[in-house]
Amino acid sequence: MADDLLVKGGPLWAGVGLSWSQGAVAVKDGLVTYAGSADGYQPPAPPAKVLDSQGGLILPGLVNGHTHGAMTLFRGLADDLPLEAWLHQHIFPAEAKWVNPEMVELCTLLAAGEMLLSGTTTVCDAYFCMTAAARAYGQVGMRAIVCQGVLDFPAPGVPDPGQKFAVCRDFLEYCQGRWPLVSAGLFAHSCYTCSPATLQETSRLAAEHGVPWFTHLSETVHEIYTMRQRFGADPAQHLANLGILESLKAGVHGVWLDAEEAALLARAGVGIIACQESEMKLASGTCDIPGLLAAGVTVGLGTDGAASNNDLSMIGELGFASRAAKLDTMDPTALSAVQTLDLALTGSARCLGLEGVVGRLAPGFAADLVVLQALAPHLTPMYDPASALVNQCRGADVRHVLVAGRQVVADRQVLTFDLREVMARVRGLARQVAGPGA
Repeated sequence: MADDLLVKGGPLWAGVGLSWSQGAVAVKDGLVTYAGSADGYQPPAPPAKVLDSQGGLILPGLVNGHTHGAMTLFRGLADDLPLEAWLHQHIFPAEAKWVNPEMVELCTLLAAGEMLLSGTTTVCDAYFCMTAAARAYGQVGMRAIVCQGVLDFPAPGVPDPGQKFAVCRDFLEYCQGRWPLVSAGLFAHSCYTCSPATLQETSRLAAEHGVPWFTHLSETVHEIYTMRQRFGADPAQHLANLGILESLKAGVHGVWLDAEEAALLARAGVGIIACQESEMKLASGTCDIPGLLAAGVTVGLGTDGAASNNDLSMIGELGFASRAAKLDTMDPTALSAVQTLDLALTGSARCLGLEGVVGRLAPGFAADLVVLQALAPHLTPMYDPASALVNQCRGADVRHVLVAGRQVVADRQVLTFDLREVMARVRGLARQVAGPGA
């Protein structure tokens, strides 16, 4: 039978060791049936449709391992502050006043549009009122793991912390099988904002429902100090002491992990999602990605939320991750372009439990792919696609995007919802957040 679609007409970077100067990707029923040289594609029947990249680079859709989508509303609300002051003096009060299901659905739509237009096709989004976020991703047609946040104090949608797990159960049951590309998870905020009992119940509930759970882990010096004062252990060791480290799918940030904790994570099979641009902005430090990889830890990349980044471009994140590694080690060979790109593909996919599904273009993998523009000064010349993606490309270079074989972006226009209307509504809401005289 004929393939549904053939994408061809430019160079193809399909994964580590899978690169062709003139490539082609064939799609059938949402999956890749062929990825290789254009000359090597010899189907028994012509494809139903052809998408010509017109010389633009073809690559797998990027995997954003961690964000807080609805926080697009708070982009630029408070900057140039350390994490604790930023959270407690600005973000938590704003969330208490403005975060509700309607806001989460609207601002998650904005986040999804921004991510698609910068080449992200899969995301792990952790926040509150996440039934609304799941609806947004379901509408957009983006691949998403949507995680309900868990805290031991009042949070948006959970005014009574005693009801937090009832909210989680309702959320998990609501999402079960509702959308083909959207699945659910849980996100315990951190080891210092969740009691041992809360962390253990998060792990138990995730196992009961067969979903992953995640947490912020070793993000700041303040977190390490607090954990040692309260529990006499750093965060990863604390989770191990509670008997739940091995159930954790991945920790986020991992800035202040020492060698002992890195070895502990490697033995437990727990990944780390590094968010280097956000770490730099908050001056939290940077994740030692080369050290973690050497210790055997799976590492992926994420943007974190727009309030602390302040954008959601995984293409931008590639450059920050590579340069942070080189600067921190004073070694220009640290974290090559190919290694960095693989972090945002198979690394993030493994951290989310999606290995074998996304992260490369090969037969049987999801047909999640991106086509870049070809004619731009900063992309001229392009000797090495991986190097260009890490060191030259911008999110705005994305031209076409497919998720599960369905085109969701064409010529930089999102096809599945009205992004202009969403932006207008978010601007109106932002005027209310800013207050009189803004």
